Amino acid sequence: MPTLAVYAGSFDPPTNGHAWMIQRGAALFSRLIVAIGSNPAKRAAYSVDLRLTWLRTITKPHSNVEVASFGDLFLADYARQVNAGFILRGIRSEADFGYEQTMRHINGDIHPQLDTVFLMPPREISEVSSSLVRGCIGPQGWREVVKRYVPGCVYEDLVRTHA
Repeated sequence: MPTLAVYAGSFDPPTNGHAWMIQRGAALFSRLIVAIGSNPAKRAAYSVDLRLTWLRTITKPHSNVEVASFGDLFLADYARQVNAGFILRGIRSEADFGYEQTMRHINGDIHPQLDTVFLMPPREISEVSSSLVRGCIGPQGWREVVKRYVPGCVYEDLVRTHA
């Protein structure tokens, strides 16, 4: 039976942790939609178009992965709209667990048939977040620091735009 999952986030910018989640999600599900959601509590540093381009490059090796964006919808409503049975989420820390547990319950309230699958990334990328990457850009030596945390296509654009 084919399974469709949605892996959503701001991906502002995508990190190696996001790439790891995509790789694992592509192996777990017959189809995976990597979707950029809009979070009214966050102001994006990079355009949706640029983030879509990055994600299309990152997902290119995975024929069962597609990239999309959704606007003014709850994630559970978007998942229902695309007929997904699963939401894929990453848990990096105890703080993530509490937040993700709450979101799982809310998504279940909105769409009871939707299941959430949690993955925990390996230690070397578990602390990396988009906000950490953005916060590292600027000081002397930032390129060598940021290079460890993002896929090559993202790094090249960050160097070009923050020269």
